[in-house]
Amino acid sequence: MFDNLTDKLDKAFHILKGHGKITDVNVADTLKEVRRALLDADVNFKIAKDFTTRVKDKAIGENVLTTLQPGQLLVKLVKDELTELMGGDVAGVNLSGNPTVILMSGLQGSGKTTFSGKLANFLKTKKNKKPLLVACDIYRPAAINQLHVVGDQIGVEVYSEPENKNAVSIAENAIKHAKANGFNVVIIDTAGRLAVDEEMMNEIANVHKAITPHETLFVVDAMTGQDAVNTAKAFNDRLNFDGVILTKLDGDTRGGAAISIKSVVNKPIKFIGTGEKMDAIDVFYPSRMAERILGMGDVVSLVERAQAQYDEEEARKIQKKIAKNEFGFDDFLAQIQQIKKMGSMKDLVGMIPGAGKALKDVEIEDDAFKHVEAIIQSMTPAERSKPAIIDVKRKTRIAKGAGRKIEEVNQLMKQFDQMSKMMKMMQGGGGKKLMQMMGGMKGMPSMPRMK
Repeated sequence: MFDNLTDKLDKAFHILKGHGKITDVNVADTLKEVRRALLDADVNFKIAKDFTTRVKDKAIGENVLTTLQPGQLLVKLVKDELTELMGGDVAGVNLSGNPTVILMSGLQGSGKTTFSGKLANFLKTKKNKKPLLVACDIYRPAAINQLHVVGDQIGVEVYSEPENKNAVSIAENAIKHAKANGFNVVIIDTAGRLAVDEEMMNEIANVHKAITPHETLFVVDAMTGQDAVNTAKAFNDRLNFDGVILTKLDGDTRGGAAISIKSVVNKPIKFIGTGEKMDAIDVFYPSRMAERILGMGDVVSLVERAQAQYDEEEARKIQKKIAKNEFGFDDFLAQIQQIKKMGSMKDLVGMIPGAGKALKDVEIEDDAFKHVEAIIQSMTPAERSKPAIIDVKRKTRIAKGAGRKIEEVNQLMKQFDQMSKMMKMMQGGGGKKLMQMMGGMKGMPSMPRMK
């Protein structure tokens, strides 16, 4: 995410390396490179220019603190300004209605239908809501079918009237259905077009006027950069929407849309899409995104993801097994499954401070654990529960069954043995407390295989 921008900003800050004080000259040189990096990231020229001017005004004349280098001070100033540029504070979604009506808008191909499902899943699992998805795309039968498929995936009902060609009527009927059947959130997926046109704007404006939604969200593909910002402005001029959703942010190496859009439409980014799975949705935190853009990682989000997979009862069972030297490969495999639920490996590594920079040229596979899983699944139940019985003959059979080399089996056995010893040592005192804080993640294996 934003790899190109992060790399160019890092190079810009190197100009200050070795200087003891921020001066007009060295800060001007650095910010010239920062502005160039923002322009390369497809940020609007005026926004980039105003941004660097504000940073320069704050930087000039400041004395460098004894614990900071000039580069570090400037990074902090850039981080603070980036945070403000992207919205400052986190913006929540309005759920005050009964039912709450959320209208989704956006161009065709922006990921609007898929994100409607992600939002429904988020509200169902994280906010304990009972959402209803509504298919209001009267032009594409495939869009109605797609929403039903998404609804089936997440266990959320989808309301549709395939024969009805009046989007306003469908939306109004859906809200009546929701009230009559105990749904407290209604998410209306509207038709998109390949470009902004008058017919499209009139239709969604009519739906908006008829149902007066509590939230109108504009969904945009982050990878389209400045085009995304221009489209958002056109929609906002007509709909006056409440917030922006950026999809496909995991594939955006530039970051122009995320940085520019708030400044142009003066509406907050509320959610981001970070992958294809239905749980690949995050609340947008401007400060955390600024830190990631500057290569600082995002430890808070990483911890939150780990906590979301935390199973207190499972953690207690694991602790007992460790104490009795009964931690086996079945337990190890369960920990891998928990890690995989946290998201893509590349995204997780990007949240670790310094790791993104250190591994920027390393391709991290989302299926990085598959070889480990194959080896463990080739073991018998007895071997998984009592790894000590695995001898050379068994290793040969396991390797053959998994389609791997025996050296890989040996390596896994060695890693497992080292991890088991470390976990045993951590059972006492502060280590035990740390283990409890880590919860279900304490069986985390070493860094997965990379290309």
